[in-house]
Amino acid sequence: MRLSELINGDQPDRYADVDIVGLSADSREVRPGYLFAALSGTQVDGAKFIGDAIERGAAAVLAARGVTVANDHVAVVTDEDPRHRLALIAARFYGRQPETVAAVTGTNGKSSVVTFLRQIWSRQGLKAASMGTIGVRAPGREQSLAHTTPDPVTVHRILAELADDGVDHLALEASSHGLDQRRLDGIGISCAAFTNLSRDHLDYHADTEEYLAAKMRLFRTVMRPGGTVIVFAGSDYFDDVAKVVRKAGHRVVSYGMPESDIALIDTATSAGGQSLKISVFGTSYQVELPLIGGFQASNALCALGLALASGSPEAESVNALTTLRGVPGRLERIGKHPSGAAIYVDYAHKPGALDAVLNAVRPHVSGRLHVVFGCGGDRDKGKRQIMGEIARKLADVTIVTDDNPRGEDPAQVRREIMAGCPDATEIGDRADAIHAAVSALKTGDVLVIAGKGHERGQIVGDKILPFEDKSVAQGALAAVAEAGR
Repeated sequence: MRLSELINGDQPDRYADVDIVGLSADSREVRPGYLFAALSGTQVDGAKFIGDAIERGAAAVLAARGVTVANDHVAVVTDEDPRHRLALIAARFYGRQPETVAAVTGTNGKSSVVTFLRQIWSRQGLKAASMGTIGVRAPGREQSLAHTTPDPVTVHRILAELADDGVDHLALEASSHGLDQRRLDGIGISCAAFTNLSRDHLDYHADTEEYLAAKMRLFRTVMRPGGTVIVFAGSDYFDDVAKVVRKAGHRVVSYGMPESDIALIDTATSAGGQSLKISVFGTSYQVELPLIGGFQASNALCALGLALASGSPEAESVNALTTLRGVPGRLERIGKHPSGAAIYVDYAHKPGALDAVLNAVRPHVSGRLHVVFGCGGDRDKGKRQIMGEIARKLADVTIVTDDNPRGEDPAQVRREIMAGCPDATEIGDRADAIHAAVSALKTGDVLVIAGKGHERGQIVGDKILPFEDKSVAQGALAAVAEAGR
């Protein structure tokens, strides 16, 4: 594709008609005929690698204003916001997207909402996909991703591939990192949702206000004009979010509370999950949701709101809630102890998420509620004691263990958690901690293994070691069963 087309005729020069055959922000991936985006990151400045990219055959360079390129044979495009420009270039380069795209932002619930929305659409015969923390899921396609929101070149390449495969509806997660770094720019998002906001990513964002502002960029800048945004009415930030959404020219639809547009009137625990009484713009429905936890009811209603905002029929969309399947690693029941105690794996690695999952399972506990969790190294240290305090308050038995230590001393991370739950048991090795918790279960107990969810690796130092909570817990169950024979 001609460079002049990719930059929409901006900054024409004698190289504007050069043919661009690929895009990359990593100089090591550059091939002859590529456009190299020299982006400034949190750790490295891409401008330092312009020479390397040119040596590898870059035909053009995208850089910030003021960056100079010491090569007269390479086209140079400069921009005040090169990340935004790269996303727009990627959108033009790949050129194809699913016709309907919905995005979900918020601290918790994004993975569940996009998965539920994909399921609702699929039940109506639509060819639907989802993209986010658990990867890309589409008919005939399951692909893992390195980040919840990949870089814009990867995002737009995947969108084009999905469109080529006939996918016409896509639900995607919009992380604060992805929004702040312009990874979703250029996507034709027609409807979106805000689930909630609690402490997270303060190792990246300066404070909660900056964290919220990054998420609001979805509504202010990324969405198509005149869209619909589904907003959780129970959020402390509802009024702030609604103000931003309306100012951006979008419609606000509230959900999750008794007076909401999509209202949760009443809930009752049932054998298969929970029975919900809901109201959708004034029409009442009784729904048997096959998932436990109040937050899953909220996630389901959020997905319902997005389905309706995208044009799906109301009655069919409501009926689809009765067939929803849980997301891997999200309050996933992975086995039962010989005593009858249930074991769940959940991705909760933030204070709000741990609070929600422990409260969700409490109604199903007649004995003791056990939790195994840790906190990641090289991440927000301020949440560690808070999560310890939540475990002390909501669980009956707590084991503090390692999560992803990364470059930190695991023992120090555990000490900071234990400050909030000094009576907890400390077992550094995560597998040993899970085995100990499983062995201690009695009739009426419930165990929640929190923090890693669907992940299949543990980051220790600069290595990713094979590790999956689910398989370790199931191995512990097998050992208990064998010992009881």
